Amino acid sequence: MSHRNARTTMHARRLIIERRHAGWPAARIAEQLGISRATVHKWLRRFREEGWAGLADRSSRPHSTPTRTPAHVEARILALRDTARRGPVYLAGQLGLVASTVGRVLRRHHVAPLAAIDPITGQPVRRRYSGIRYEHRAPGDLLHIDVKKLGRVPDGGGWR
Repeated sequence: MSHRNARTTMHARRLIIERRHAGWPAARIAEQLGISRATVHKWLRRFREEGWAGLADRSSRPHSTPTRTPAHVEARILALRDTARRGPVYLAGQLGLVASTVGRVLRRHHVAPLAAIDPITGQPVRRRYSGIRYEHRAPGDLLHIDVKKLGRVPDGGGWR
């Protein structure tokens, strides 16, 4: 879903198509909507190729991640973590990898940190984060300010 200040919402995209079908030039459409001609042509191309469905919002997530750690390497990391119960630096040294890569794989698979597991059994004994989140529907819903008076400033301000 596009954000509220976006120039090309679904309504604006429909306007682009309708105005083009009415015979408007792309430059005039772009001028009226406050966008570039390239953007107008992009939406016209998507409409031509996919119809009205092509005007819908798309995810910005990449289609592929070619540099992601291969699955067999991730399996080796997880297996060694289960047997050795050591941290990313040790595991990286044993496997010939970089510690940040090992740490990223452990986080991706939700492996508990060493401080949160029992050293003998390897079972999680405490959670790092509680399930309680401090979250509001929109940023700025709740604004908290701490104020501390540091001096005796007379009404109307002081000499500084």
